Amino acid sequence: MKAERLFEIIGSEFYTGVPDSRLKGLCNFLMSKYGIDKDHHIIAANEGNCLALAAGYHLATEKIPVVYMQNSGEGNIINPLASLVNDRVYAIPVVFIIGWRGEPGLHDEPQHIYQGIVTEKLMRDMDVETFVIGKDTPEEEVVLAMDSFRTVLSKGKQAAFIIREGGLSFDGKVDYENEYTLNREEAILHITSVTGKDPVISTTGKISRELFEIRAAAGAEHGTDFLTVGSMGHCSSIALGVALQKPETKVWCIDGDGAALMHMGAMAVIGTNAPKNLVHIVINNGAHETVGGMPTVAKAVSLTGIAKACGYKRAVSVSDKEALDRELIRAKNAEELVFIEVKCQIGARSDLGRPTMTALENKRNFMEHLAKC
Repeated sequence: MKAERLFEIIGSEFYTGVPDSRLKGLCNFLMSKYGIDKDHHIIAANEGNCLALAAGYHLATEKIPVVYMQNSGEGNIINPLASLVNDRVYAIPVVFIIGWRGEPGLHDEPQHIYQGIVTEKLMRDMDVETFVIGKDTPEEEVVLAMDSFRTVLSKGKQAAFIIREGGLSFDGKVDYENEYTLNREEAILHITSVTGKDPVISTTGKISRELFEIRAAAGAEHGTDFLTVGSMGHCSSIALGVALQKPETKVWCIDGDGAALMHMGAMAVIGTNAPKNLVHIVINNGAHETVGGMPTVAKAVSLTGIAKACGYKRAVSVSDKEALDRELIRAKNAEELVFIEVKCQIGARSDLGRPTMTALENKRNFMEHLAKC
C-alpha cells in the first residue's frame, strides 16, 4: 500500500525512527512531507532513543506517537518497552512500524535470519498487538487493524504494523546528497593500502561489502578482516576487545557515522581504556545510506570533539585523499589511540555485491589470522 495512505489511517502527527530498507517508502514520504522537523519527524540515534523520545512526546501532548524501525532494532527497544511504556509502568501508547528483514521463506542475509524468525514472537512476548502488511494486503484490513489498535492504545498498550517486503511504497522522489567529493570505496581502498596484514574490523552495511570486494579484486586473503554484517553500532567495541588482547598488533576499526552514533557510549569506554594499538576510523557521509540515504545527525556533530572528550589521544577530520593518506601513515606508526573522521559523499556502485563467504567462515579465518599476530 502507499505509505501516505498508512500515514492517514494511523492518524498520528509525530514520527521518530531509524530508517530501514523495508520502510524506504515510508521514510521517503516522511522526508518529503516533513524533512527533519522537531514537531513531526526525528531520526534518532537508535531505536531505544526513539521510544523514549516518543514517550516524551506523549507526556507533553497526550497524543499517540509512531516509532519506525527495522526488526533488528527490536533488541534496542526491549528495555524501554518493558520498563517505561508498558501499561504496568507508565502506560504510554505507541504505534510501531517495523520492517521485516529475514522473513521466513524469503532469502536474506545471515544477520537477518534469526531476527526474522523471532520478529512477531518478540512483539507478542512484549504484549504488543501486531498486524502484518504485505504488498497484497487489502486497505480495508489495515483500517480494521488500526481500529482494533485504538482499543489497545486507549489502555496504555502498544501495537505494531510489521511490514513485509514490498508492503509500503511511495511514488515521490527524494534526493540525498552532501557537499563532499571523496568516494567511500576509494577511501577504503586507501585505508587497506596502509593497513597491510593488520586486522581490520568493519561495520555493517556497505562499508563491509566494499571492503570485501576490494580484497577480492586484489586477490588478497579475507582473514585480515572481521566483517560485522549485523549488530549495528558495535564494531568499535569488537575492535576494542581485539586490541586489548593483542597489544602488540595494530588494530583498525572502519566504522560508519550512523553506527557510531547508535551506541556512542562505546567511544567513552574506548577512550578510557586508551589502547595504543587501536585506530578508529569513522566514514561519515551523514546518511543511513545502506537503507536508503536518509540523514543522520553526524553532519551537525563534532565527532572529533567527542573523541577528544572521550580520551582519544589524537582525533582528526579529513575530506580528501592526500589528508587521509597522511593521517593513515601517521596512525600506522603511532603508539596512541587514534580517531580519524573521513568525510565522504553519499553513493555506491550499483553493482556492489555482498560477501560470498559465510559469517562462520569469516569468523574462523579472522581468528586464524589473529592467532598468527
